[in-house]
Amino acid sequence: MSQNQKLSPAKFGLLGFQHMFAMFGATVLVPTLTGLSVSATLLFAGLGTLLFHLITKGKVPAFLGSSFAFLGGYFTVAGMQGFADAGLNWIPYAGAGVACAGLVYVLVSQLFRWFGTAKVMRFFPPIVTGPIIIAIGLILSNTAINNAAQNWWIALVAIVIVVGCNIWGKGMIKIIPILLGVVGSYLVAAVAGQVDFTAVKDAAWIGLPFAMEDTVFSFFKTGVNGKLLLDAIIAMMPISLATMMEHIGDMSAISSTVGKNYIENPGLHRSLMGDGAATTLAALFGAPANTTYGENTGVLALTKVYNPAVVRMAAVLAVLFSFCPKFAALIYCMPTATIGGVSLILYGMISAVGVRNIVENQVDFSKSRNVIIAALIIALSLGIHFSSALGCDTVNSVNGALSFTIGSVNISLSGLAVGSLVGIILNAVLPGNDYTFGKDEQGDRAVNFQV
Repeated sequence: MSQNQKLSPAKFGLLGFQHMFAMFGATVLVPTLTGLSVSATLLFAGLGTLLFHLITKGKVPAFLGSSFAFLGGYFTVAGMQGFADAGLNWIPYAGAGVACAGLVYVLVSQLFRWFGTAKVMRFFPPIVTGPIIIAIGLILSNTAINNAAQNWWIALVAIVIVVGCNIWGKGMIKIIPILLGVVGSYLVAAVAGQVDFTAVKDAAWIGLPFAMEDTVFSFFKTGVNGKLLLDAIIAMMPISLATMMEHIGDMSAISSTVGKNYIENPGLHRSLMGDGAATTLAALFGAPANTTYGENTGVLALTKVYNPAVVRMAAVLAVLFSFCPKFAALIYCMPTATIGGVSLILYGMISAVGVRNIVENQVDFSKSRNVIIAALIIALSLGIHFSSALGCDTVNSVNGALSFTIGSVNISLSGLAVGSLVGIILNAVLPGNDYTFGKDEQGDRAVNFQV
């Protein structure tokens, strides 16, 4: 079907709701897991999508929702010793870090524009991005277990529903397994009397979607701890390497679904810039990083309606829903075990995506260079994060970090930051880098965090 096909107002509205419904479960799960604002998340998912469409000339039918890849970064920043010791709000610092990660998108987008995709991608082959993604999921896994352990039966309901819908579901059921798993487990917990809805009763129907103390602009009022800010930026920026690869995979998937080459027109430099700008905008206001959503690509394939205006309608609906605090309170009342059950699958799937990225790109592990790169990325990322010698305290949710001083500046590098940097450097200096982007379309798309 044509991208500019004529739709009746009723069908236009229903298709917009369907796109919002598809992204909803995964998008609100990120703030639920991290403690960020659900309302701000919906607001900037909508505004970010509209900004992305503006930068890409309205040509790409993509919706931008919360990025799961940054979950490890949020937990790393929240677990830094300085926040617990000084009683500081970690959210603005994490937001500043994510905003800088979004700026990395913008910088890399210009490299794509100047040098071309193939030359730039040689620095980010699957032997680097795959192990990074694997490490992200493994770092998060203990959090999922701790949450699920609050009530294994409630967690099991969520797991069974997500797996059942994903494997045997048809149509929209298969596209929204996370949402259905959350709703089903939530209802079981409510019937069992394990949910306190007092906060929902007390919440207003209409209110502002974000609090100023959670935004980066709060630094002008409260001041800023330079060391913690630098540590947060260093912790967050390397994650953009994984999410940029996810973006490229999503653009390939959308192009394949619609039958148009969006990597060429409007160009990968425009779509990356749009994604990065949306992420920076969201982070400045205390909302999660954004990313193009595979769930909505599934809706495109299901409906055969590729008109980008329908996706923009979904974005407007997300903005409208963000102004309802009562709705956000309903999300915050979700049982911890429900979150644990869903995230147990989600975090495992993140690591599985990394494995898929390596397998589908046929990375040759008979080469010593590839074994060394993958081994060091995973070992450093996990080893530093969980090292008691480097400050890790899992009981108090404090993460390990490699700390050192340059001049008068103290720097703490998270395990993922160290692993990512070592992987990129080794890939650049060791001989035998034979990766060529675009040679294998299936491999290029094997970085989608869709469950």
